[in-house]
Amino acid sequence: MMKVYFTASIIGKKHYLHNYLKIIDHLKEKDCQVISDHIISSTESEIRMEKKEMRLKFHKQLENWISGSDFVVAETSFPSISVGYEISLALHLLKPILILYSIGDPPSLLAHHAEEKLICEKYTTYTLSEIIDDFINYVQGTNDTRFTFFITSKIASFLEKVARREKVPKSVYLRKLIEEDMKNHQ
Repeated sequence: MMKVYFTASIIGKKHYLHNYLKIIDHLKEKDCQVISDHIISSTESEIRMEKKEMRLKFHKQLENWISGSDFVVAETSFPSISVGYEISLALHLLKPILILYSIGDPPSLLAHHAEEKLICEKYTTYTLSEIIDDFINYVQGTNDTRFTFFITSKIASFLEKVARREKVPKSVYLRKLIEEDMKNHQ
């Protein structure tokens, strides 16, 4: 069983709790042990009222959770400095990280990070499961090869529209195009 550290904005729960729970539920369906209670059960006021020694104790626990996990999933639709810190810590510990966001642009400091273990994906309710499944396969090493390349903003915009229309992740759309072309050239 793989261990997953899940993080997201506690303040953002007001807007995105449904998404957080959907992500956690899908990870559990994939037989992952998900560390998420610190996000789901905590409130902003509880955190503000904690004394310094409790915050330091929690920080040590947080480091242990991240270092003991197989990978990290961060829902970043609602900006959070704490979540950014946790992602940075996970990168430092060489953990694979899936950064998910459902609206707008990807987190500006992470979107173009050149770290192979950092995957940043925009999701919808239709694409979420497949994105998570692809990432778990990547972490488990069952994917053949991960291939990254640069595209123009015009191509990126087109790809985003097509992926949204087809209700599939961009990688799935591109893979289908390549597979179709391979069939035509055999």
